[in-house]
Amino acid sequence: MALILNEEAQMVRDTALDFFRERSPITAFRKLRDDNDPDGFSRDLWHQIADLGWTGFLVAEDDGGSAFGMIGLAQVMEAAGRTLAATPLLSTALLGASLISLGGTDDQKAEYLPLLLAGEHITALALDEGTRHAPTQIATTAERDGAGYRLNGSKTFVLDGHIADTLIVAAKTADGTGLFLVPGEAASRTRLSMVDSRNAALIRFDNVSIGPDTMLNGAALDQTLDRARVGLAAEMLGSAGEAFDRTVQYLKERKQFGVAIGSFQALKHRAAQMFCEVEITRSAVIAAASALDQNSNDAAALVALAKAKANETLYLCGNEGVQMHGGIGMTDEHEIGFFMKRSRVAQASFGDTRFCRDRYATLMGY
Repeated sequence: MALILNEEAQMVRDTALDFFRERSPITAFRKLRDDNDPDGFSRDLWHQIADLGWTGFLVAEDDGGSAFGMIGLAQVMEAAGRTLAATPLLSTALLGASLISLGGTDDQKAEYLPLLLAGEHITALALDEGTRHAPTQIATTAERDGAGYRLNGSKTFVLDGHIADTLIVAAKTADGTGLFLVPGEAASRTRLSMVDSRNAALIRFDNVSIGPDTMLNGAALDQTLDRARVGLAAEMLGSAGEAFDRTVQYLKERKQFGVAIGSFQALKHRAAQMFCEVEITRSAVIAAASALDQNSNDAAALVALAKAKANETLYLCGNEGVQMHGGIGMTDEHEIGFFMKRSRVAQASFGDTRFCRDRYATLMGY
């Protein structure tokens, strides 16, 4: 597996870093929050992302994508994490594109992928039903209703759920857990107010009737969730790196007793720890993304390791950033607090540290 980026991935990284700094700085995220934007993201920005081809990194060339893989998409998501850009990258370019590409029929791919790749169609995975990520604990049911199915149940913390054109719903069937393509307007949707000001929704299905051609291959779910964990870990890496950079800059500028506070030994040690954790996380994310692209036997274990490490690193950098900024770091006017808030939601999404450690231990035979 690779621990460094090849030339193509480095080019994507550089392009993405410039793009998000210029087109979606944190001030843009703040405006979305303060305006209580009904979409929660910029449609224009999303179309620009689609024009760059990033929505097709996990889609085969025969289906209109580039098949660049997770190593490429991880660079885009890391760059987005640096500016806290609110986009459907995770819900649509990663989750939706993966589930439809890996589990869809030719007809389903032809119907959904062109619109998804063009930035004209938003998807959302409706999976978890409790307060923690638990992909095997599904109570929502899909019962046979003639040739089709009838859905009943509810889902929590669905990313981009309130604005998704299509919901991809995990539900229990007579044969196990199935995945179903459901029009967003067919469900009852309530937008949730999250501490990180990102899109999430409570979704309820009350006798929602769907056709026989809406079912995806459920075997695609595990591989897709591993991709989501790496993609989110990459975003968290970007946020942690940005929080570290901003903190170091503040330590150089802020003066007490006539000297920069960055000259204080205790703060140097804390900054050094942040730097080391960010670089370790970078190696873990690249290794996991590379393993997924290569379909390595240890890919799932590396994914669990990467997400667990990203959880810890963003938690550390978010907290330390606020603390070392002092009183100003606690104010909403300063941006450093946004990284701490983002860490709390990102940690819990697709597996908190406890979940990932347990999964790693199970996969390693402990």
